[in-house]
Amino acid sequence: MKERREKKVVAIGGGTGTYAVLTGLKTYPLELSAVISMCDSGGSTGKLRKELDILPPGDVRRAILALSDLPFARKTLEDVFDFRFTNGKSLAGHSVGNILLAALVQITGSMDRAIDEAARIFNLSGSVYPVTLDKSNLAATLTDGTRIYGESKIDMRNFKLKYPIKKVYLTPKAKIFEKAAKAIEKADLVVLGPGDLYTSIVPTLLVQGMNEALYKSKAKLVYVVNLLTKRGETDDFSASDFLAVIRDYLGDASEKISHVIVHRNKIKTKSRIADWYKRYGSKPVIDDLSKKKQNVKIITGDFMDTTTFYRHDSSKLARTIVSLL
Repeated sequence: MKERREKKVVAIGGGTGTYAVLTGLKTYPLELSAVISMCDSGGSTGKLRKELDILPPGDVRRAILALSDLPFARKTLEDVFDFRFTNGKSLAGHSVGNILLAALVQITGSMDRAIDEAARIFNLSGSVYPVTLDKSNLAATLTDGTRIYGESKIDMRNFKLKYPIKKVYLTPKAKIFEKAAKAIEKADLVVLGPGDLYTSIVPTLLVQGMNEALYKSKAKLVYVVNLLTKRGETDDFSASDFLAVIRDYLGDASEKISHVIVHRNKIKTKSRIADWYKRYGSKPVIDDLSKKKQNVKIITGDFMDTTTFYRHDSSKLARTIVSLL
């Protein structure tokens, strides 16, 4: 009797969105891979990039934490891995996880080998790949022609807010890491998002070879729309606006999108958490996809966890994603 093969799922992106996808999917018997954006330039990551001339460790750290399967309490690992020093001239602001990855890069000579070592140390139930091994930076052009260089400056944009982002690009250009491309091509399902549109998801699509890998893959391509807009990046975007940008950067691979997951239940706009987001210019993303004719299947429902901040609930999200396999 032929042995049943575990389904292969690849999550593309970075930050808390990909962390939520991975932690949810890890509870299922799947072969998981994470393909992580390599453009972060802020905070601890930015300092390490500048001082050590390494690829950014921040989003990689989150993916490793999500997939780690060590036998002791998960909260202990999270507390240690994400612990940030507040004192010390050279250590202040750095997280333990970032410093560990930076040390492994220095020891092994590259980010991919550093991740391999981290995978053994933290007993990962899956694989983590940088989307590229090329050192590149994210840049953006606004509709008035203004150019912004650096992911952190785009992410925390505080000027010319009335001018939307026209396009983002990598400088210099970067090519896809071969192992990341192979994981995508062999996948049964690929998940894009949720995550910051122009500084987390789109940067992975800018890497040369990514769209080709997605186009050649037999996988279903699922896009998870954000819960909230972001000041300076996606002001007043609806769900259809998010999808339109994704399709634009996917090029020919946009036809591979089979499903779009969008939160439809009303988000409370009067609460302490809502007030916090409002101060930063974030608003709930309006679901207008179901009202417009689409050549993809729209999955709507309650996918939110509001226990602390507005985030996707990893269990709800994973349950829906697995149902598509």
